[in-house]
Amino acid sequence: QVQLVESGGGLVQPGGSLRLSCTISGRTSGYGMGWFRRTPRNKRQFVGAINRGGDYVEYADSVKGRFTISRDNANGESTVYLQMNKLKPEDTAVYFCAESSLSWGGTSGALYPSWGQGTQVTVSS
Repeated sequence: QVQLVESGGGLVQPGGSLRLSCTISGRTSGYGMGWFRRTPRNKRQFVGAINRGGDYVEYADSVKGRFTISRDNANGESTVYLQMNKLKPEDTAVYFCAESSLSWGGTSGALYPSWGQGTQVTVSS
């Protein structure tokens, strides 16, 4: 069973930064990875995605220029990161990472069979 473990969430003031991490336990990933979020109104939103090779990314318009996705493999595990800068109150959500079944998972979530448990990000003064 694939286990994705997110970390790095927390409370931050508007304009601040956080870096989320998502580690796939026990193996490296040969698939695309994505970040999604669930807002306080319980709406799931695409945030960003990265392909298997790490050389292609896409972002939601709402986070372009502020968020950056990257990935690496070390010690037999894959980790995908979401660097979030210039955070806004509307970025408040539970953030989930997901692993696709393909080399590129796209933006809809439908091609991501494996999900983490989520980490809360709250942007508030």
